[in-house]
Amino acid sequence: MSRFVQDLSKAMSQDGASQFQEVIRQELELSVKKELEKILTTAPSHEFEHTKKDLDGFRKLFHRFLQEKGPSVDWGKIQRPPEDSIQPYEKIKARGLPDNVSSVLNKLVVVKLNGGLGTSMGCKGPKSLIGVRNENTFLDLTVQQIEHLNKTYDTDVPLVLMNSFNTDEDTKKILQKYNHCRVKIYTFNQSRYPRINKESLLPVAKNVSYSGENTEAWYPPGHGDIYASFYNSGLLDTFIGEGKEYIFVSNIDNLGATVDLYILNHLMNPPNGKPCEFVMEVTNKTRADVKGGTLTQYEGKLRLVEIAQVPKAHVDEFKSVSKFKIFNTNNLWISLAAVKRLQEQNAIDMEIIVNPKTLDGGLNVIQLETAVGAAIKSFENSLGINVPRSRFLPVKTTSDLLLVMSNLYSLNAGSLTMSEKREFPTVPLVKLGSSFTKVQDYLRRFESIPDMLELDHLTVSGDVTFGKNVSLKGTVIIIANHGDRIDIPPGAVLENKIVSGNLRILDH
Repeated sequence: MSRFVQDLSKAMSQDGASQFQEVIRQELELSVKKELEKILTTAPSHEFEHTKKDLDGFRKLFHRFLQEKGPSVDWGKIQRPPEDSIQPYEKIKARGLPDNVSSVLNKLVVVKLNGGLGTSMGCKGPKSLIGVRNENTFLDLTVQQIEHLNKTYDTDVPLVLMNSFNTDEDTKKILQKYNHCRVKIYTFNQSRYPRINKESLLPVAKNVSYSGENTEAWYPPGHGDIYASFYNSGLLDTFIGEGKEYIFVSNIDNLGATVDLYILNHLMNPPNGKPCEFVMEVTNKTRADVKGGTLTQYEGKLRLVEIAQVPKAHVDEFKSVSKFKIFNTNNLWISLAAVKRLQEQNAIDMEIIVNPKTLDGGLNVIQLETAVGAAIKSFENSLGINVPRSRFLPVKTTSDLLLVMSNLYSLNAGSLTMSEKREFPTVPLVKLGSSFTKVQDYLRRFESIPDMLELDHLTVSGDVTFGKNVSLKGTVIIIANHGDRIDIPPGAVLENKIVSGNLRILDH
């Protein structure tokens, strides 16, 4: 009789189901451990230590995944955050700036999350290398912003890119073009974890390679991995040694995430003398943001709650703009000393996000991820700051790209600001159809970007192209039916118009 069967019968005779589950779990952990050890033996000597750290990190995450069941939050315990735990940006700004701005700037490191590919917009390679404005890429704009700070205040704010194994090589090739810029650029890599088979819960990978048949066997485990990988890279200790105190972390595709001197001053000179270890920038929800994570009070701590953690019965309540008015922009200010302390105590607690995927061959897998903002509850004296919407300008789709390429924004030293000619502060709602999804198709369909200063809403569907110098105002809906094509002529002014399949222009 095998040991497994003996354990099984013993468990069944004792405490029924829970014992049975415990035995199964232990067997599964043992099987995964053996698989990971096999994979580690295939690592070349120069990659051995790095791979071992990655696989150890994965084992810890997998162990937690097996232990934790059901939604991570008890809905009954969720409360609105106390008034003073989310400060209005105006109040932070009213404190002004210190006499010596460079002294606070020299304590800062800017970290951009650069692990994503441009595949959702039909591009190969890192998303940060997509051109977004006047031939400038996300990365160009970031470097220009920091160089402008360093020149203006005679400081030495470094830029750190957290790459993934998907983006590292291409990003490093491009960095040479910034050699003469006044910005020191560092990179480190996110961990690389094995995807697991949804049925067997065993790793899909058979060896450490991530090419050939193994291409889809690995994944970067979400931006919550920043704490461990930044620490493991040695950069955390380097910056602490140089006297740096805070990192400003944001997504590289959020063009609104520039260094804010007022927030930095608030951190470096706390009004009550009590240092704040973690600041999350939040902003008011609109109907477009109902799925964004929100800050709540939970068991006496500020806590980020994501839609995936919400019990099904409460999803509509979570999406309510009246109850949960703000969402996380993922612009975060975090104390370096606190990251070091918590990392060494193994005390950074982030909920596990289970992300199901189907590989090209049809195999169902899951990948275990964490989110950087979820760690807020592990830090002391955390704070939310309700910032203007202009600090959240993500470019996830070509609809977003159209907004940032248009005359709604002007570009200055790498920063985009809303044009003063726009009479209202909100951004138009733009929905481009599937013919525009890929960047190359989108660019082909616009001879020049339309004038959108007076636009409220644009919906485009089907085979539509725009001539030069088109002007869009109010609500414009353009729908080419299947098999039809609509060419908006050069110089056309569309104001509150519906343009339908046979090119009739109707008043809206």
